Amino acid sequence: MRAFFQRKGRIVLLLLLLTVAVTGIKAYSDKDKYFEIAKNLDIFAAFYRELNTYYVDDLPPEKLMHKGIDAMLEETDPYTDFIPEENLDELKFMATGKYGGVGVSVNTDSGRTVITDIYEGSPMHKAGARPGDIIVSLDGKKADGMEQDEISHLLKGVPGTALDMVIRNPVTGEETAKKIVREEINVRPVSYAGMTGNDIGYIRMTQFTENSAEAVQKAFEGLKKDHPGMKGMILDLRGNPGGLLDEAVLVANIFVDKNKLIVSTKGKVKNWDRDYKTEEPAIDAKVPLVVLTNRSSASASEIVAGAVQDLDRGVIVGQRSFGKGLVQTTRPLPYNAKLKVTTAKYYTPSGRCIQAIDYSHRNDEGEVEAVPDSMRRSFNTFAGRKVRDGGGIEPDDTVDPTLLSQVAITLIRKLYIFDYATQYYYQHPSIAPAGNFTLSEDDFTDFMHFLDGRNYSYKTRSEEALESFQNTARKEKYYDAVAKEFEALQQKMKHDKKQDLLKNKTEIKHLIEEEIVNRYYLQKGRIEKSLATDNEVNEAVAVLHQPERYQQLLK
Repeated sequence: MRAFFQRKGRIVLLLLLLTVAVTGIKAYSDKDKYFEIAKNLDIFAAFYRELNTYYVDDLPPEKLMHKGIDAMLEETDPYTDFIPEENLDELKFMATGKYGGVGVSVNTDSGRTVITDIYEGSPMHKAGARPGDIIVSLDGKKADGMEQDEISHLLKGVPGTALDMVIRNPVTGEETAKKIVREEINVRPVSYAGMTGNDIGYIRMTQFTENSAEAVQKAFEGLKKDHPGMKGMILDLRGNPGGLLDEAVLVANIFVDKNKLIVSTKGKVKNWDRDYKTEEPAIDAKVPLVVLTNRSSASASEIVAGAVQDLDRGVIVGQRSFGKGLVQTTRPLPYNAKLKVTTAKYYTPSGRCIQAIDYSHRNDEGEVEAVPDSMRRSFNTFAGRKVRDGGGIEPDDTVDPTLLSQVAITLIRKLYIFDYATQYYYQHPSIAPAGNFTLSEDDFTDFMHFLDGRNYSYKTRSEEALESFQNTARKEKYYDAVAKEFEALQQKMKHDKKQDLLKNKTEIKHLIEEEIVNRYYLQKGRIEKSLATDNEVNEAVAVLHQPERYQQLLK
């Protein structure tokens, strides 16, 4: 027995020595690291001092330092960024959804500066401007030839300041001078709330800014009050790039009951690690819920979708989300600058991190790569369903994204659908309510006549593939042997633009209807009109109308 305790004592002593040694190694390692940092900062400062003193030409300090900062940032992820004082308004907008301006979106690609969207209640809306109006000048400067960034800079400004603008009517050509007083524009986090499928509620959320959860809650409570027979709820997070983590937790709390883990964060600074749980009773913890996601649903959107999925609180419908599992914090720098830096990864309730790209490891060319499917690990939801990390939120019910035809893409890009909608607006004083408006057969024929003489040539995907084959065959010296067959195939595949219009008539008609509705009812009307032909929304409605299928997806 004594020998045992002697042996046990030696083991304990050995463990203590190992602990001290490891602690010493770590202390030495940290000391060595800080020495390397101090050493290289000294070298950097001395290098810049000598370069600035003796280089033959003047070197602008700000430009040179920004290049150095940019080079350092290249070693990090794209979300870590240096924000100088003059760009702080962009950071504020990301957090609050507010900016000083007149409340319009413009397009300059067509050789003119045309108003494409107007925010309801904004200074431009109050001034009577409409989508389709052409901006001639801003504060005496001609808009023709201006870059989009320059125009955006002129439109924005401190609330209360005035902007002198000349606008041209797109149909009559009449020019009108307007003095627009800028206001604080609050881009609403809920762009639309209403009913679809008669008994299914629908909320589209565009961003997670300050008080966005309150906006979602008000919209949801309003729908419940006005439609007591509501059988299900769709929360649309498609295209939502995310925002504030706290707001994501609050949005989840609308549908998830009190004291449930929504997300955890873990980073280098352990004191900042935190579990985020719901703090209030849910507004409705039982209403059948569908969350819509796509490739552009990121960050806070994925926190909500991940919590809903891991807690088996609802069904995710659509496409796999973006895969951003990183958390950023802003840190103050001298002269009112800021560092937006990734400080942690976040984890859904099942313990998975859905970050799709590993920025900590780069290949020999310095490029980062997506986490391969073979390296993604499985986790379990509360009910035992398998979910995976490393690649965004995978939907429980996948719906292929809707791809527009080449002719439709061309008509949108060249603003022909946009211009026809403008013409239609000035020819029709009113139309049916947004959800009921349809384009007649005569109207579509009129649109085809509108296109007469306009160039909307394009290459179909088949033609692009054939051209690629031709180029490859020429390089490999095979083309001469198949030239006749190739030319015959090319002739057979040559598309007829008018036939393409008719072949894709339904799709084009829907796009025209949405653009026309936007003239009368602005963004809310456009969204309401789009719901009837939205594949993901229709699938969500179908799931919510089939309780057995809904429950099966959660097993």
